[in-house]
Amino acid sequence: MTEQTRTSTIAEVAAATGLTPHTLRYYERDGLLLDAVARSTSGHRRYTERDVAWLHLLTRLRATGMPVRDIRAYADLVRAGDGTEPARLAMLEAHRDRVLAELAEVRAHLAGIELKIDVYAGRLGSGDPVPEDAARAAG
Repeated sequence: MTEQTRTSTIAEVAAATGLTPHTLRYYERDGLLLDAVARSTSGHRRYTERDVAWLHLLTRLRATGMPVRDIRAYADLVRAGDGTEPARLAMLEAHRDRVLAELAEVRAHLAGIELKIDVYAGRLGSGDPVPEDAARAAG
């Protein structure tokens, strides 16, 4: 068997992707995979390298908050083939923009936490009240 035709069991794919076998079966049932998963003569699922690469992309999309319905729509476009590239690009760009906005918001929250850490690190041991302690004492 060549590297191009190597297939993997559901357990191997679960280990490689961090997904559970239950999730892999769900993705298959829900139409999120590009192709039907091949079966061995005994009926066991056999995933190709293309399947595994697609699952890694699905994992990234899910981890960055893309809804399953959008992933399904993207998979439908990929399956439809040539001519759908502009729509696929638009979907990925819109998702990227949402992820970038979320990152900016998280960075702003992190900056606020870092500021509070700096306040505590600079004032603890100095005897100076930290801002919320002073506000509580005045309130």
